Amino acid sequence: MIDLIGWDFNVGLMPYTDKWRKHRRLFQQCFRPDAARNYRPIQMTKIHDFLRGLLSRPEDFVALYKTVAAAVIMATMYGYQVEPIEDHFVTLSEEAVKMLSDAALPGAAAVNAFPFFVTFLAGCQVAECRKRTEEMQQVPFDFVKQNMVGKGTSAKSIVSMLLEANQAEGGSYQPEQVIRAVSATAYAAGSDTTVSSIGTFFYAMACIQKFSRRLVHWKAQSEIDNVIGTHRLPEFEDRPSLPYIEALYREVMRWKPVLPWGYFIPKAFKGYDTDESIYPEPGRFNPDRFFTADGSRHTADATVWATIVSVLSAFTIAKAKDEAGNEIDIDPVYSDGSLAIPQPFQFEATADL
Repeated sequence: MIDLIGWDFNVGLMPYTDKWRKHRRLFQQCFRPDAARNYRPIQMTKIHDFLRGLLSRPEDFVALYKTVAAAVIMATMYGYQVEPIEDHFVTLSEEAVKMLSDAALPGAAAVNAFPFFVTFLAGCQVAECRKRTEEMQQVPFDFVKQNMVGKGTSAKSIVSMLLEANQAEGGSYQPEQVIRAVSATAYAAGSDTTVSSIGTFFYAMACIQKFSRRLVHWKAQSEIDNVIGTHRLPEFEDRPSLPYIEALYREVMRWKPVLPWGYFIPKAFKGYDTDESIYPEPGRFNPDRFFTADGSRHTADATVWATIVSVLSAFTIAKAKDEAGNEIDIDPVYSDGSLAIPQPFQFEATADL
């Protein structure tokens, strides 16, 4: 199925071959810890844009947090600055990733067992998905190449640096096809996963019981005020000094997994993140479960962590209220597919001025 819809370029979906090793080597080169630190200024700039948007137009919340996830990846990979709303490049990529997510639904891979299904799919879903997937890879890649040819330079990005290295070595550094594929893989790996986690953070902050919500906010904001003060926004360098924020971040990642995939479950087996012997009351959002003196630092997603700490330093999140001042209950639906993304829900974000 992956081959049919054109996603066989993605290193995360490849079999273990020489091709996989070549793609993974380049991916690791671009995103190893010391290289990832170079992208922090871009991340913080885009997150601050998100905060300003949340303050001025909270009704556009869904578009805003989708944009911040895409903006970081597009600027890092391609040096491209996305439009605040309905960016063309972002729309192309979102559609391709959505088709991949839908293709991972149970039953979607029936074509693997019954190839004649392709007869029905060819020319419609499969053909459309392949087209979108090809555009997702090619359009932003061509944007970088055209800027390099037309201007002799391009906004510094991972793709531009790789292409420059290729030019310097006469095209022997990396095949363009590999650079293009790894760049698109990075977008697919980092966009909707970030969207899911940020959406879950807002859902958790708004939906938990009022007492617990106030306690979580108080603990988080007190730690931020004590460590950072009120004269600036948090930076990545503050992370080791903010253990409660780290615990809250880890709980967001545990509470509603981004990739709720599974397999045939043996009798009496429990998923690690819902095992009551490890996480008491696993259905309850409780950052304190990770707030331990010997807990190691989780560094899975810097953009999600930075968004969480930045929002908590500037806003208090709560349930929306009706005309009578009563809180509106939240029961958000998560999307079907391989990625669990919360659907739009109402909440209030009050600026802490």
